[in-house]
Amino acid sequence: MRNGDDLEGFDGEASSTSMISGASSPYQPTTEPVSQRRGLGGLRCDLDYLRGTFGRIKLAEVVLALIAFICIETIMECSPCEGLYFFEFVSCSALVVTGVLLLMFSLNLHTRIPQINWNLTDLVNTGLSTFFFFIASVVLAALNHKTGAEIAAVIFGFLAMAVYAVNTYLAIKKWRMNSRQQNSRQTSDYIRARTESREVEHRPEIQRLDGRKGRSNGGKECSALHMCRDALSQKLLS
Repeated sequence: MRNGDDLEGFDGEASSTSMISGASSPYQPTTEPVSQRRGLGGLRCDLDYLRGTFGRIKLAEVVLALIAFICIETIMECSPCEGLYFFEFVSCSALVVTGVLLLMFSLNLHTRIPQINWNLTDLVNTGLSTFFFFIASVVLAALNHKTGAEIAAVIFGFLAMAVYAVNTYLAIKKWRMNSRQQNSRQTSDYIRARTESREVEHRPEIQRLDGRKGRSNGGKECSALHMCRDALSQKLLS
């Protein structure tokens, strides 16, 4: 049987072995905070955009287009049906495209595809949606049968048109502002480059350095000619 000293030595040996194996193990406990880990491939919701003017307008457009689409879908009978079908197509298209743009901007997915001009894309979408919602609402108002669903669809169609018109106006202002900033930046860069080139051309110390280089090169050529002449004269004398 082992006495107490042997057991204590065995326990100390086991603890030291476990410490060594734990230190050399590649599976060390992480110290990274849980809040810093990103989920869903690094996607995050941009709350600043959703709380801003464009985010709120986009949400209103999606809601109004959805309500208009639901109202037009509840109509079971129509004669003629061309205005109803056209309003259904416009509301569904606006809902899908605006919803996709809202997801792109709110999740910052547009920054991963810089090849597309997203401001211009948003401007085109809002402009076309304004125009087609106006046409579809006017046609549906002229051809409706005074039912509750048709009247509600016409009302929400005009409301959606108004919100899209406001978004178009703000998008045009933003696009012009960005284009002016880009043009002014390019102009300032061009003026700075021209100024630097003129300073280099008219800087006197650079011209003096060029003159000194020319004089030193001419002195070297003259000394070389003198050496060649002395060598020839020595050969002739010998």
